[in-house]
Amino acid sequence: METLKKKYGLFTAVCMVVGIVIGSGIFFKAPDVLANAGSAFNSTMAWMIAGFIMVIIATSFGVLATKYEKVNGIVDYAEATCGKRYAYFVGWFMSLVYYPAMTSVLAWVSARYTLVAALGNDDKIFSTECITLSLFYLVLAYFVNTIAPRIAGKFQISSTIVKLVPIVIIAVVGSVVGLFNGTLVSNFSVEYSASIENPGLFPAICSTIFAYEGWIVATAINSEIRDSKRNLPIALCLGTLIIVAAYTLYNLGVLGLSDINSLSDGTHVAFKFFGDAASVIINVLVVISCLGTLNGLMLGCTRGIYSLSARGEGISPETFVQVDKKTNVPHNSSTFALLMCAIWFVYFIFSATGVFGEYGFDSSELPIITIYPLYVPILIVMMIKERDVHPFKRFVLPILSLAGIGVIIYASIRSHGMDNVWYLIVFAVIMLLGFAVMVNNEKQTKK
Repeated sequence: METLKKKYGLFTAVCMVVGIVIGSGIFFKAPDVLANAGSAFNSTMAWMIAGFIMVIIATSFGVLATKYEKVNGIVDYAEATCGKRYAYFVGWFMSLVYYPAMTSVLAWVSARYTLVAALGNDDKIFSTECITLSLFYLVLAYFVNTIAPRIAGKFQISSTIVKLVPIVIIAVVGSVVGLFNGTLVSNFSVEYSASIENPGLFPAICSTIFAYEGWIVATAINSEIRDSKRNLPIALCLGTLIIVAAYTLYNLGVLGLSDINSLSDGTHVAFKFFGDAASVIINVLVVISCLGTLNGLMLGCTRGIYSLSARGEGISPETFVQVDKKTNVPHNSSTFALLMCAIWFVYFIFSATGVFGEYGFDSSELPIITIYPLYVPILIVMMIKERDVHPFKRFVLPILSLAGIGVIIYASIRSHGMDNVWYLIVFAVIMLLGFAVMVNNEKQTKK
């Protein structure tokens, strides 16, 4: 049977981590972070604390990456620590919820910023044009990763380099200008007119989660990275450190370009400060940044159900385990991924436009937050079983990771309230469906 080949090096792996995480989140979540923070200080601390949590957890999984390698990092680590059944449920969640929910939102964000670059305003957020373009981007990402995976890999590298340009420009120019004209210092001392009730550090941390998430997707291609046990841990640690530095400096740059009470997101600040011509260029770079993230997420998404099928699990494993001999891509798994993305995209649009009323939930944050409780058993068993690992890596990193996960869960409860309940109902239904599939497969095996 055809298997996935090792075709990515360390540089591509680092670009995968940076490129998947840095994309749309920093641009369209920055205003939410500030609104939920209630002050420039809290927003800056939120970016730093959430970033620190990401680095610690990624480094903890980097320890596992030095020892275990199969077909999908997070599923491999779950199997090595907590057993095959737990790994199955992690893989099921990643395939049906985590990957497609994130990917569908990224398609919409990419379309949104494309229209911002073309029109110079953000008036068509949920217009027919935006929805149509979002679906086009989803299909495009699917075809590139399925038909031309080498092009997808090269685009991931180039878009990672490109996406750092607008962040660096706004970070450097904004910080320098803000220090010279006093705007940056002033924003840290003036009172911010928060638009929500009870703003604070924890709601702000919750808002950063979408912007910081995605690094775990890089582990989905661990079996395709050359010398994965060496290169993947380096990529996780180095990549996440680059991200924290970029986000924190970008936040300071935005705060240096405009009065805190007139801030929107960085792209709108760019229009005001740099002028129309330069700002259009920056917004085009932002679009490329978003598409780069979408490309990386779709890559992980297409490997989702395949990682279960390779273990003889999930829906019709004999169908989704097949790998195309010419492209070395699991085409059937990719098609399933596109279908799940489409389903989550429809939900996102309906929920965001109020179709579900008070019973809807934010699919750009809550499915992401769910992954953190799933890390808990892995980290606990890691401390128990990995006796040959240095004590710092075996105990200190996992304990710090567990503390960080606690912060994220508490922040979600504070920020989303009853939305957590509606989401957990959907989550429970999907996981029960996975349990039914597992039981059916076990019965078929016994026959």
